[in-house]
Amino acid sequence: MDEDAPAARAGGGRDTGTLGKLMSLVECVAAADAPMRFTDILSRADQPRGTVHRQLTHLVEEGLLEMTDDGRYLPGLRLLSLASRSWARNEFRLVAEPHLRRLQERTGETVHLGVLRGTEVIYLDKVEGRQSVRMYSQVGNASPAYCTGVGKAALSTLDQEALARLVGEMRFHPFTERTHLSAAALLADVEKITADGHAIDNEEHEAGICCVAAPIHAEGHDLRAGVSVTGPAYRVTPEQLMAWAPQVRATAADIVRDIKNRLGPRR
Repeated sequence: MDEDAPAARAGGGRDTGTLGKLMSLVECVAAADAPMRFTDILSRADQPRGTVHRQLTHLVEEGLLEMTDDGRYLPGLRLLSLASRSWARNEFRLVAEPHLRRLQERTGETVHLGVLRGTEVIYLDKVEGRQSVRMYSQVGNASPAYCTGVGKAALSTLDQEALARLVGEMRFHPFTERTHLSAAALLADVEKITADGHAIDNEEHEAGICCVAAPIHAEGHDLRAGVSVTGPAYRVTPEQLMAWAPQVRATAADIVRDIKNRLGPRR
C-alpha cells in the first residue's frame, strides 16, 4: 500500500453506494496534510463534477467537513467529536489501556496499540515514552501493515488463506531501504513472527525508528491487533528489542485474557 492510498480510495474504483462515496470524500480530505481545493478532490474522486460538488455541500452542511475562506475543504469539528467519542468508548482500547501504561513504565519507551483494517493498521492508542520522539504514529493514523511492527504482528494472527489473500492486495512502497518490497519477503517474515511470537520493525517504515511487537487475537472476537514498544534506533539496540520481547508478549497475553474475561465471547 503506497503513501497515496488513503487519497486514492476516494475514487473507489467500485460501486460503494452513496454512503460509501460520501465517506470516501471525508477520508480523502481527512487524510490530506492541508486543506484541499475542490479541483484536487475532484481529480481523486472519479465521480462527475456535479455529484462531487453536491456531496461536499452535504458534508459541510452536516459539519463533517468545513470550508476555509478561500474555498478549501478540511475535516469538520463534528467529525472530531465523533472520533473522540468512538475512541473514548472503544471497549478494546479500554481493556488494553492499563496494560499499555504498565509496559511503558517498565520500558520507558513509547507503546502502541494497533488494529488491522484491510491492508493497513490503525493506531488505536499510544502511550508516549519518557523521552518523546517525533514519529508518524498518532491515534487514528493508518500505516501499511507490511512494514510496521504492530501491522506485521496482526498479520500473523491470520490463517494462511486469509493472509495470502490480503498480501495479494498490497502494493509495496519503499519507505526506507529496509522495507519489504515483495509478497515473498513479507510472508517469510510473518512465518518467523508466528514461530517467535513477536515481530521486529527494523527501520522498515521510518528511518531511525524500530520496535518489537506482539500479536493480539482473542478467539471468538473479530480482532486482529498488535502491541509494540517503539524507540529511536540510536537508543534502542536490537539486543534491547529482544530483551523487551518477553514483556511485550506477556502484555499481549494479559490483554487477551482480559478481553475474554471482561467482554466475553462474541461469535
